[in-house]
Amino acid sequence: MIILFYFVITIVTFLVMEVVTWLTHKYVMHGFLWHLHEDHHQPKYANTFEKNDAFFVIFAVPSIVLLYFGFEPQLNFLFFIGLGIFFYGMTYFLVHDVLIHQRFKWFKNTKNKYLKGLRKAHKIHHKHLNKEHGECFGMLLVPKKYHRQY
Repeated sequence: MIILFYFVITIVTFLVMEVVTWLTHKYVMHGFLWHLHEDHHQPKYANTFEKNDAFFVIFAVPSIVLLYFGFEPQLNFLFFIGLGIFFYGMTYFLVHDVLIHQRFKWFKNTKNKYLKGLRKAHKIHHKHLNKEHGECFGMLLVPKKYHRQY
């Protein structure tokens, strides 16, 4: 029974992270930390890394802390909250950096309607080169209209 409880904590945390991501992207990245996110909205040249990559570290810290304190002195629910954040971070990397922005050429020719919809919504998000008038701030949940096109 406790295993099911920990599994549910991990899944719920993963799902809540989509809401956290949307809010953070809209109000923090396109708000007071725009100076870190701005280069992500500019045309790409030769740079492999962006200032925006600092958010990877910023979001990894709570996961690492929760994993640590959820493991010591014995396994507890904090570990599984950290695990949910970690799984979301891995998903974010695969969807955002690999699939959408093609920073790694692993999934170049997907035919999946859902994934193509995610790419389209993110392209719409990036049509705005400044922090105002943004749309589509989520990663996994985007308006259905982007999926219907395919």
